[in-house]
Amino acid sequence: MIHYTHYRNQKDTYVANGELAKFLHLHLEKYGDAQEDIQKAIDYVFNTGGHITVQHFEGNPSGAVVVNSTGMGGYIPENILVYIAMRADLRGKGLGKKLMQEVLSELDGDVALHVEAENPARFLYESLGFTNPYLEMRLKRK
Repeated sequence: MIHYTHYRNQKDTYVANGELAKFLHLHLEKYGDAQEDIQKAIDYVFNTGGHITVQHFEGNPSGAVVVNSTGMGGYIPENILVYIAMRADLRGKGLGKKLMQEVLSELDGDVALHVEAENPARFLYESLGFTNPYLEMRLKRK
């Protein structure tokens, strides 16, 4: 059985004590960031805006999504999907797609995300209607 917990402006102990950041850090694997940076994106949801969804499968966390609100609707998508992670043992079973569908149903406005070209999750995003109309360029400052 699948259950979803949504967070917009109220933390529970799973989010407040860093367990969500640990979960994401572990399951993002090579596509992740430092745990403290993941926590910053989580904190942004509660301080500025966004949405967090945690998927539970058979009573345990199976996947999670962090979306930050941009406040820039009209010229930049209103939402940035910052992190999505599924437990490795549950990948390829359709749970990631169900999680994404649940999250997208909760959001208002357009959604952007960043995915590396070799990340197999890219195919999930494309199946949900995400497109790649732009080339992203970055200037990294030291």
